[in-house]
Amino acid sequence: MDRPLLITLGDPNGIGPEVVAKALLNPPCPLQRVVVVGSAEVLGEAVRLVGGDLRPFPIATLEQASWPPGSIPVLDPGDFPLAHLTPGRVSAQGGRASVAWVMTAGRLCLEGKALAMVTAPIHKEAVAMAGYRGMGHTELLARLAGASKVYTMLLAGPLRVAHLTTHRSLRQACDAVTREAVLAALRATHLQFVRWGFPNPRIGVAALNPHASDGGLLGTEEAEHIAPAVAQAQGEGILCTGPVPADIVFYQALRGRYDVVLAMYHDQGHIPIKVYGFERSVSVNIGLPFVRTSVDHGTAYDIAWQGRAMATSMREALRLAFALAEEGRLPREEGDLATQGRA
Repeated sequence: MDRPLLITLGDPNGIGPEVVAKALLNPPCPLQRVVVVGSAEVLGEAVRLVGGDLRPFPIATLEQASWPPGSIPVLDPGDFPLAHLTPGRVSAQGGRASVAWVMTAGRLCLEGKALAMVTAPIHKEAVAMAGYRGMGHTELLARLAGASKVYTMLLAGPLRVAHLTTHRSLRQACDAVTREAVLAALRATHLQFVRWGFPNPRIGVAALNPHASDGGLLGTEEAEHIAPAVAQAQGEGILCTGPVPADIVFYQALRGRYDVVLAMYHDQGHIPIKVYGFERSVSVNIGLPFVRTSVDHGTAYDIAWQGRAMATSMREALRLAFALAEEGRLPREEGDLATQGRA
């Protein structure tokens, strides 16, 4: 059989099972190429919640996968029976299962048995309760793959934003803006975009401080770290520009000036993406030896298991993973403002 695309269910107490169920009922890629990693019982309950007629059935290995009409195979280790489900609540069982499902999918990708993996959201408090402190998807998969430099990139239409750091406090994130770190991120982003079909990718580098520090009046990180990293990267043939004030760099990207923006910290990059295209935004890793995409939202415990969650981001994550893994190219979308002729 062709290598399957794996979808992990995420935290079973959140909206992950629901958005997976909804995406599978209207998939953006061939359903006969998809295997879910998680609890078949939980996915079946989610399908019933949304009024679908798809039947999940458990398998023990990928070799057992088949796709009878109206069915979907679920690689189910049996570690989370339906009786453990506590909708909208943090639990160690949910955290433990969600990590196990991610690690199972990651190992199969590393072994070359899976085409790519797409992840539904996990909950960091539940993951911590299970013994994995400070661990999100990126950290878990980076450790599994033995990759020292793995970055998160968000996409919404033509806007693409790579992140120097993500899940750190603001104080820690500022301390992480060093010449060496920025240069490493620029190299990794450039290399990944070349692999994705951009011969000479244009990278806009966001400043850390307001107004790119106003010549040192508002901080020193631009002069001491970001600008030297940009200069060295330019000397290596990387087409990058910066530091550019963060209140203009994303607008410039939407006008078509950059193929991707390098943001310095979580909210600096996440806010423009989510304001621009919250429902369809997705995440993809840079630096992993396999394709991993994800929804760009959390577990949403407040609406979990109520049938209200939207699956647009999950469908976009599936579409992107399939395109990257099958074609090896990042789908191109022209800058919105540029194509609309706005000033």
